[in-house]
Amino acid sequence: MSAAWTWFIIALVALNILGCVWLLWWTARRRPGDPAPEDTSHVWDGDLTEYNKPLPRWWINLFYLTIVFAVGYLAWYGGLGAIPGYGKWSSAGEHAQQKARDDGRLEATFKPYAQQPLDTLAQDPKALALGRSIFNNTCATCHGSSAQGAVGYPNLRDDIWHWGGAPEQVLQTVLDGREGVMPEWGTALTSMGGPDAVDYTIAYVNTLSNPESLHNNFMASQGKALYNGLCVACHGVDGKGNQELGAPDLTDAYWLYGSSKESLRQTIMQGRHGVMPAHRELLGETRARLVAAYVWSLSHDKPPGTAGAAR
Repeated sequence: MSAAWTWFIIALVALNILGCVWLLWWTARRRPGDPAPEDTSHVWDGDLTEYNKPLPRWWINLFYLTIVFAVGYLAWYGGLGAIPGYGKWSSAGEHAQQKARDDGRLEATFKPYAQQPLDTLAQDPKALALGRSIFNNTCATCHGSSAQGAVGYPNLRDDIWHWGGAPEQVLQTVLDGREGVMPEWGTALTSMGGPDAVDYTIAYVNTLSNPESLHNNFMASQGKALYNGLCVACHGVDGKGNQELGAPDLTDAYWLYGSSKESLRQTIMQGRHGVMPAHRELLGETRARLVAAYVWSLSHDKPPGTAGAAR
C-alpha cells in the first residue's frame, strides 16, 4: 500500500473517531435557553407526556469507553494503512498460522501411509477412503466422480493403461503427469497415398483387431503400406502400441476420442494433444500415493480384460 493511501486511511479513521466524540459531546450537553426536560408540550390522551431527558451519564460513558476501545484495537491490531499494529497481527500471518495447524493435522493423518506400496494401500479401507476423498477433490473434474472418464479423458475403472498400469507407473503418472501427442499426419499421408490416404489408413487400423478382415479389403490393403510408413514407429507393426510413449493399443475396443470414422479422421488429420497435469507439488508424495492407490484399486477388483469395451 502506498504512503498516500496510508495517510488517506489515517485521516479517514481520525475523522470518524473525532466525529463520534464530537457528536456525543454535542448531543449530551444542555444549552442555555433549552426547555426543561418535562417541558415538551407533547401530551397525548391527557396524561401521556413525552419528555426530553438526556441519557444517563453511565450510558454516555459507555459510548466513550467504546471509542477508547476502538483506538486501542486499532493500535494493537493495526488499522491505519500500511502501519503495523503493536501486536504485529496481520490477516496473512493469521492465515499462515491456521494453515500450519491444519497442515500439521493433515501430516499426522497421512504419515502412516508414507512410502507404502500402492498394492498394500489398496488393501487398506482407511487408505482407500482417503484416496477417494482426494480423487473427488482433485481428479473428478476430468475423470468424473465415478472415474469412468469422458471423451478425451481416460476411464480409470478398466484395465487399459496407455502409460502402464503397474502400481509405480500409476504413481508416476499422478506425481509427474503425462503428455500424449498424436502428430498431424493428414498432409504427410496425402502426399504418400493421394486424397484417399487417410481413409485407407483408417480402414487398415480397423482391421488390426481382426487381421482376418484384411483379406479382400482393398482400402485396408492400401492403408497397410501407409500405416507401416508412418504409424508403425509409435503403435508397432501389430498395432499394440508403446506404453513408454503413451501410444495406445489399436487392437482393443477402446478409443479415447471415439471410434467413429469422423473422429478417427480428425485424429489423423489434426492430431491430438492430451495432458495429464503433474500433481507432485499440489498433493505431495503421500497424498499422491493414496490417490494413486485408489485409482489402481478401481481396475483390480475384477478379472483382467473385462472392461476394455466400456472405455
